[in-house]
Amino acid sequence: MNLHEYQGKELLSSFGVRIQRGIVAQTADEAVAAAKKLTEETGTGWHVIKAQVHAGGRGKGGGVKLAKNLDEVKDIAGQIIGMNLITPQTSAEGKKVHQVLIAEDVYYPGDNEPEEYYMSVLLNRANGKNMIMYSTEGGMDIETVAEETPHLIFTEEIDPALGLLGFQARRVAFNLGLSGAAFKEMTKFVSALYTAYVKSDASLFEINPVLKTSDDKIMAVDSKVTLDGNALFRHKDLAALRDKREENPIEVEAGELGLNYVDLDGNVGCMVNGAGLAMATMDLIKQAGGEPANFLDVGGTADAARVEAAFKIILKDPAVKAILINIFGGIVRCDRVAQGVIDAYKNMGNINVPIIVRLQGTNADIAKELIDNSGLDVLSATEFQEAADKVQTVLS
Repeated sequence: MNLHEYQGKELLSSFGVRIQRGIVAQTADEAVAAAKKLTEETGTGWHVIKAQVHAGGRGKGGGVKLAKNLDEVKDIAGQIIGMNLITPQTSAEGKKVHQVLIAEDVYYPGDNEPEEYYMSVLLNRANGKNMIMYSTEGGMDIETVAEETPHLIFTEEIDPALGLLGFQARRVAFNLGLSGAAFKEMTKFVSALYTAYVKSDASLFEINPVLKTSDDKIMAVDSKVTLDGNALFRHKDLAALRDKREENPIEVEAGELGLNYVDLDGNVGCMVNGAGLAMATMDLIKQAGGEPANFLDVGGTADAARVEAAFKIILKDPAVKAILINIFGGIVRCDRVAQGVIDAYKNMGNINVPIIVRLQGTNADIAKELIDNSGLDVLSATEFQEAADKVQTVLS
């Protein structure tokens, strides 16, 4: 589950991470009120207006702007709120902006020049350890840094049984070229950031940039936080931060129905039980000359109600030209699934796309007979290749 920047910063702050302070606003008038309050609390004269959407590269799309007075705050906030923000990480349609973060200006003059760093905490799946990835090249896309100057990216592997050790936090600060007060600030920042990552059951914390201010403070100017959805039962307060407006509406609806669904750009809808079989089915569709329109795992209880719900979800995609149902009858009997398909088809009325049903496993022969004798426009198959051939036939 992704968090907005302002939510991620609030989470970081609760663990002692210094952040660029800000107040969220949903209208231009709220933005002005937030700017006034922020000036009272922090003394900031300028304000940064940041679109709050689940996508990076907001500045490139015009979603991050500096306001030097309250008139500019109102004008800029009014422009950003309601716009469809297009960034390198959104679709061509972009994401609608419902709210903005009014943040303090932290690039104030002082004894030293401000410096920006990149830092993230994530799991290194290759060795099962948490990893802090960091670089002196803050404010840039980390992919560009990795491609053009890979020697400027550092990593610190952390044994989950031991946690982050003091010398590791100090090594991060040393590799970033810090000294004096900034060095001490960075070690505290790294320790607090790692604690926040572990305690919140996150799968990613990315801060770009981490800023060393002109007076040697270290703070998070941005935050990208992804929480492990499987651990949200332990964090009811964090689960409540979910913004469904930022998610694919079909995927949200499928999740509420208990279906594991991922929307894709293809023309063949998939309904499968089991994630592994679903992946194999997507390969099958590609091999047959089609493109999978979705990943859909209906689970082990593919009864009539569940099958009907899955049908409705798949058919919400106008690009779907055929549906392939691929069920392995291990826990669930194939004849019960077949009857579920027949009942769902009758309940929904006319379905205007061809349906291929492959049922294999317990009572597969009975299931095929039920499908063949149903009188419905449904094609049955028992072998993978047979199903592939029928997909190819209906698409041609």
